[in-house]
Amino acid sequence: MNTQDYIALEERYNAHNYHPLDVVLERGEGIWVWDVEGNRYLDFLSAYSALNQGHAHPRILKALVEQAGRMPLTSRAFRNDQLPLLAKELCELTGYEMMLPMNSGAEAVETALKMARKWGYRVKGIPDGKAEIIACRGNFAGRTISVLSFSSETQYRDGFGPFTPGFCTVAYGEAQALEAAITTNTAAIIIEPIQGEGGVIVPPEGYLKEVRGICDRHGILFIADEIQTGLGRTGKLFACDWEEVRPDVVTIGKALSGGFYPVSAVLADRAVMSVFAPGEHGSTFGGNPLAAAVAREALRVLVDEGLIDNAREQGEYLMGRLARIESDHIREVRGKGLLIGVELKPEAGGARRFAEALKSEGLLCKETHETVIRFAPPLVIRRDDIDWAVERIEKVLTMP
Repeated sequence: MNTQDYIALEERYNAHNYHPLDVVLERGEGIWVWDVEGNRYLDFLSAYSALNQGHAHPRILKALVEQAGRMPLTSRAFRNDQLPLLAKELCELTGYEMMLPMNSGAEAVETALKMARKWGYRVKGIPDGKAEIIACRGNFAGRTISVLSFSSETQYRDGFGPFTPGFCTVAYGEAQALEAAITTNTAAIIIEPIQGEGGVIVPPEGYLKEVRGICDRHGILFIADEIQTGLGRTGKLFACDWEEVRPDVVTIGKALSGGFYPVSAVLADRAVMSVFAPGEHGSTFGGNPLAAAVAREALRVLVDEGLIDNAREQGEYLMGRLARIESDHIREVRGKGLLIGVELKPEAGGARRFAEALKSEGLLCKETHETVIRFAPPLVIRRDDIDWAVERIEKVLTMP
């Protein structure tokens, strides 16, 4: 079967809920992927930052295979020998006292929302059923009904109401707007340190520190959604680390498994996490031994191979190279570490055509919000690979 055969099958039998580039991949290694016809591409998206450790990292693969051969699943009805070790290692790495394991990023966010509401009732004393959570416009935290309830993206919401009450949104990057929205019933604020799906929007310097201060003054929780920005993507373990800010709750996922398996988690100290009692929240697959073994090795790879520092160094180099491209199409280059957005001028004809042209040049990336090209290669990338990529990016961005 060739590319068109696979596309025809997908179009016929699979729900049309995505608009992927027309490339059918069958194999990946490190920063490279190959399609069904043997063409090689440099992956400059990393499955939306799930592949920080690169494709099919041999150490994580070994951990997956070994654990799959012993015991993939127990459910949380019983204990397993991998989850306690993951909890210990993850908490020691991040500095939080406890973690709660889930599967997808959206599940981690839902968990954090439930935690914040219950904390609001049990600890802050908000009247039952009145808890409010503030989010920022332009956010992306998944596509569940509750998450859509605080999304500002019309496409995500259209046709899916009624929505969950108890949320309000304010402008991103404006601390005063955030503080003005707080009421006596506010339990938490949820913020992406950098809005990835929103267009790689970087807030003003000092914003996260201001948010931390606001939360402290008003006695509310600061929830940082680090599912895309965390685990080294921006050149620090967490993007909040750039401002030396410690949120009360952090959601992580994606690169927590190195792309091998859906694994996510919520991090918090005991005073917040302890609001959950047995039976109040959980997941059959959350914290299963296969997921835990994979996540343990994925974290070790990040640390042992210096991928966080590499993201910072290579990200600075890539940003510099992109900023020097002389193109009438480019409005702005922004980002941090290896999470970079190239915003195009409205008259450029949209980002999709450039992503398609880059695919033809052997580089895979994706548009977001119509006018932004998102670049997020695996953190294992080296300088000569970036040079190879920038040659093709410059060629495409300087075309008519």
